[in-house]
Amino acid sequence: MPIPPFKKKPSGPRPIALALQGGGSHGAFEWGVLDRLLEEEHLEIQAVTAASAGAMNAVCLAQGLIDGGRDGAKARLERFWKQVNRNGGRNVFGDTSIWTNAFAGGADWLKNSPGWRLAETFALSMSPYEFNPFNLNPLHDVLEGEIDFKALRERSPIKLYIAATQVRTSRSKVFRETELTARHILASACLPQVFQAVEIDGEPYWDGGFLANPPLWPLFYDDTPDDILLVSLNPFVRDETPKTPGEIMDRLNEITFNAALASELRAIGFVQKLLDEGLLKDNARGRYRRMLMHAITADKALADLSLGSKFDTEWGFLTDLRERGYKAADDWLGHCLTQVGVSSSLDLKAGFP
Repeated sequence: MPIPPFKKKPSGPRPIALALQGGGSHGAFEWGVLDRLLEEEHLEIQAVTAASAGAMNAVCLAQGLIDGGRDGAKARLERFWKQVNRNGGRNVFGDTSIWTNAFAGGADWLKNSPGWRLAETFALSMSPYEFNPFNLNPLHDVLEGEIDFKALRERSPIKLYIAATQVRTSRSKVFRETELTARHILASACLPQVFQAVEIDGEPYWDGGFLANPPLWPLFYDDTPDDILLVSLNPFVRDETPKTPGEIMDRLNEITFNAALASELRAIGFVQKLLDEGLLKDNARGRYRRMLMHAITADKALADLSLGSKFDTEWGFLTDLRERGYKAADDWLGHCLTQVGVSSSLDLKAGFP
């Protein structure tokens, strides 16, 4: 088997691209991850690919870097999540349950009862064009208040790749930093059960996580760092088989929103295998990059949380998520920082995910 080319340990800050998954209020976990990464002087974030809540963190990161470098980014992220807490309660991320607010914090036995599930089914039978005819979305005001999209389009210090799903063609669309508005971010986070499709240039869009959560392929074909750090919000692995209706729906949601990402990771692993075994011709190596993959996953950090908690924007819950993310990033840096720029710390050949 051919030996991969030796890489010297890089000097100075090591460039890295981030891949931020979507997941409602669990995006506050990514807030904590970003806070810790911004404190690490040996890393330089140069690109972010993202969907849904990850897209919100991405534009806050870029806006903050414009405002005041790393400290400005940390401050902007905190301000954004405070505004999420203050504007719209649980409906910010699209709670589809008509009973959630009435029985917030209710017992699990009640939420798993046939009556509760019947009520949720009834709620889901209604279209957002019916129960939300004015298409109210509290995230619009939050984004407009926190992000100067004109400055972002003109002066973003990092490359951004924001995913949305084209409703008519069932294709994934990736928007760049030079074209972003609040509508592009709302499109990336548009759950069709709750919000009307977001139209951009006459094309309707839904949540980007359906087909790319987040998209990795844009990083292969652009001038971006070879290292990609994936931050996931949906656990790939759970030890126990779900049995209650709520547990089954939660797991189906996680599997669905991980499907596209799992496919991309398998494709990356396959290409790396061909490169390592010398099965790609020399003239093909210019078209296939050797990407170095890393990951901070939700498998342990968020395993105790249910689907319903993705709608929870209580400040205590958001700050708890932030602390979980900060610790997860700190652990990753302690174990894997030396591999950035040298080798993957995520073993795709072992079958991850």
